Amino acid sequence: MPVRKLKEFLDKEGVKYVTQSHSTAYTAQEVAARAHIPGQEMAKTVMVKIDGHMAMAVLPASYQVDFHLLKKASGAKEADLATESEFAELFPGCELGAMPPFGNLYAMNVYVAESLTEDDEIAFNAGSHTELIRLAYADFERLVQPKILRFSSRFTPEIVGKDM
Repeated sequence: MPVRKLKEFLDKEGVKYVTQSHSTAYTAQEVAARAHIPGQEMAKTVMVKIDGHMAMAVLPASYQVDFHLLKKASGAKEADLATESEFAELFPGCELGAMPPFGNLYAMNVYVAESLTEDDEIAFNAGSHTELIRLAYADFERLVQPKILRFSSRFTPEIVGKDM
């Protein structure tokens, strides 16, 4: 969904939000740094498959999905990372990897990490790698009605690259 359509949706719902442009960044941590936002408040959208159905896992930029916890918390038999080829066509007008966390607009479930609910505001990619939207977490929760679960842990760089 192009950022214009997302803004129209937010406007229609009477949500107050701020858009912010930044230099091109591809990871949520990079976006947070360039936009001067704490990693805890920058929400990243990770596309997952829960029992074969596409869903969004939304968590702080400084966290990572724990698929064992996601599977357990959602009551699923399987929980896996979706591949880009599996979801690229689902988000026309969005740059790959910059989908806003509004699964309700794409008829898919949204799972929000419990840790993200602790913030008054969240920011997220607005469909591109150069623009984000910041709004009250309460408005996001009201509009999206996500399932709030404990499925993430703080990112630990020392495990990157190790065999799992």
